[in-house]
Amino acid sequence: MKTRDKIIYASLELFNEHGERNITTNHIAAHLNMSPGNLYYHFRNKEDIIRCIFSLYENHLESGFQPYEDKQVDVELLIGYFDAMFYTLWQFRFMYANLADILARDEVLKKRYLHAQQQVLTRSSHVLHKLKQDGFLNLDTDKITPLADTIKMIVSFWIGYQLTQSSTSTITKATLYEGVLRVLMIFKAYATPTSVATFTRLEQHYQNLANPEPH
Repeated sequence: MKTRDKIIYASLELFNEHGERNITTNHIAAHLNMSPGNLYYHFRNKEDIIRCIFSLYENHLESGFQPYEDKQVDVELLIGYFDAMFYTLWQFRFMYANLADILARDEVLKKRYLHAQQQVLTRSSHVLHKLKQDGFLNLDTDKITPLADTIKMIVSFWIGYQLTQSSTSTITKATLYEGVLRVLMIFKAYATPTSVATFTRLEQHYQNLANPEPH
């Protein structure tokens, strides 16, 4: 792996584990056993690193939420979307935990974030529209985009909500699967008689992941 990429992935790991506010470029350099000067050769400052991490985030949003075409709607197809949602939350949890602060510090990043979110809304609205067309969701066409936006809102603020509503300061995978289950609860409310069983199976799948059996 190139040094530049090593810095990006190490920073992502440290931000996720310890919180972005608690990690400096010196911490990142020490973690990688490199001199701060070597790190500054690749990145001007921490904001520069965060922008590069954001590029990973943008790429993931683009690949994970593409509307499906000419595919049978089944549990596996839907798990693909819900897993992408979970993976985004887990992989970039530092960002969701401190979103307002990170965006307030960087106008360029905020513009990119707003653009990425608009793209997500467009693509997820398209997915919901297809699910309605394919008899999986029962909702009026004019409610599709507001529903997609509501789901986006829950996903965007789930981590911040969990951090403020309990004594926990650590986000676990189980916490995030609980968030996926809340989104599923909304989907289930719009399920058609033929799709209820599929959503129930999805629910069971994520309940098992949220509360794994002790070995």
